[in-house]
Amino acid sequence: MKIKTTYRQRIFGCFLLIFFFFAAGVILIERRQEKMFRQADLEARLDGYTEMIHQYMAQNRLDKDSIGRITELSLLMPEPVRISVIDREGNVWFDNEVAHPEQMGNHLDRPEIMNARYASYGSNLRTSASTRREYLYYARFFHRYYVRVALPYTMETRNMLKADNLFVYMITALFVVALLFINYVSERFGKSILQLKKFSSTIQKGQHIPESIRFRSDELGEIGNELIDIFKQMQSSKKNIEIEREKLIRHFRFSGEGLCIFSPEMKKIYANTNFIQYINLMTDQPTFDAEDILKDPLFKPVTDFVRNKEKGGNHTVTQINKNGKNFSVHSIVFDDNSFEIIIKDISQAEKTRLLKQEMTSNIAHELRTPVTSLRGYLETLSSRALDESKQKQFIERAFLQTIRLSNLIDDVSIISKIEEAPSQFTVEQLNLSLLVNEVRIDLSDKLSAQHIRFISSIRDNLTVMGNYTLLYSIFRNLIDNSISYAGRHIEIHISQYAEDEQSYYFSYYDTGVGVKEEHLSRLFERFYRINEGRTRDTGGSGLGLSIVKNAILFHKGDIQVKNHIHGGLEFLFSLKKQ
Repeated sequence: MKIKTTYRQRIFGCFLLIFFFFAAGVILIERRQEKMFRQADLEARLDGYTEMIHQYMAQNRLDKDSIGRITELSLLMPEPVRISVIDREGNVWFDNEVAHPEQMGNHLDRPEIMNARYASYGSNLRTSASTRREYLYYARFFHRYYVRVALPYTMETRNMLKADNLFVYMITALFVVALLFINYVSERFGKSILQLKKFSSTIQKGQHIPESIRFRSDELGEIGNELIDIFKQMQSSKKNIEIEREKLIRHFRFSGEGLCIFSPEMKKIYANTNFIQYINLMTDQPTFDAEDILKDPLFKPVTDFVRNKEKGGNHTVTQINKNGKNFSVHSIVFDDNSFEIIIKDISQAEKTRLLKQEMTSNIAHELRTPVTSLRGYLETLSSRALDESKQKQFIERAFLQTIRLSNLIDDVSIISKIEEAPSQFTVEQLNLSLLVNEVRIDLSDKLSAQHIRFISSIRDNLTVMGNYTLLYSIFRNLIDNSISYAGRHIEIHISQYAEDEQSYYFSYYDTGVGVKEEHLSRLFERFYRINEGRTRDTGGSGLGLSIVKNAILFHKGDIQVKNHIHGGLEFLFSLKKQ
């Protein structure tokens, strides 16, 4: 059975082992160093003895025959030291503890003599072969002979080399104090950890957190108190989210739009009743399961987009005509690959009737003047005999009215096509700098006639995904508008002043007369005129700026207008990159 230990026991055990090995290591190293120091000190004393003997022999000119006089010196030594003198070949000349040193064996193989032979001095602790006693030997080489002294390795000598235990006692005391401190700290941390564990268990079980709960005033306690605050904020946020969720569900339930939210696995999460109603209007087989919409061939563009959203962004709109109704299907894919589908019924009969009535009325109003003028010119030409110059003048005027009619029909066609059949416009990669230059070339005669200077700072390699006709109409209509209404001797400036991950941002402005502030908000309305007769006098259809706005919206951009600081109008618009 596995014994489960507490956090306090584990931390105490870890620190106990760390401090134990640390203290043991410090004690061992210190005792070894102290023993080395004591031995070095003792060897220094013995080295002094060897130097004393050498000086005595040198002063008294002692040799092998007179070496016995060293006995006199040994009697003056401060402690009982065994003295030996050995020649270069290892023969013992003198030993104050051996009666016949000449009978002793060769000493070149003794460790202390071998060390002294190569390092001038050497020491060793061993038992003597002559006296059978244990000695601490120290030998020194003086060119002609070795002087060796030895201390009997008695209890007194052992104590001299033995390390002091005071340091051990100090380390042990510190070790005990450290353990008591570790025990205190681990107990405090253990209680904080236990309190945190109980707190997490309470949260996991979904139990209520008491208002009075607080943690200790330490680092873990601060973390615990912060977790309490975060949990309370989370509970408050969760409650607010639930309220907002309920509001959204009520909104979806009573909304006129059909909405359904799907998981990344294409399983229904929520669907309102309008969604079920709309899919039954759009599909051939009745169903009450919102997931059936993803299996119907009618919704294949939607399912293809959802499965490959990285190729087309995170939002798309598809129009579906079915059973006499026109539906707009919005698909939105979220960051977690869940998605929602919104179905709108855009075939409201009354709204369509009013829009058509307004459009028809405006077109009829715009057609009346050129048709009336054209009819008058033709009637005059057919009923009267005019001279050649008059005939030419009337024919030219009639021709201008036909051009105006043609432009009006083209503009109405573009507006209708953008709104009702945008899928008919093909999209391709286009170089905007080249396109703007083509517009400039096409309008060069008009620009020269008005003495207008055209300046474009769009970089040469700027490209967007778009429709050539619509992008051409954006810049053509903006320049036409400046030529017609801004005045003579002005400048036109086009620039791409910013960009982000999604879009390019452009500025178009002229240095002309501009318009009053109250007209700015209505410039993009169809057939809107700042003053009566302005469009007709200049030959325009009154749809130019409306076409510009719709063409920019087709390219998922936006456009705003204001009076430029140096006079004239400034249009700020964006075009999506892809």
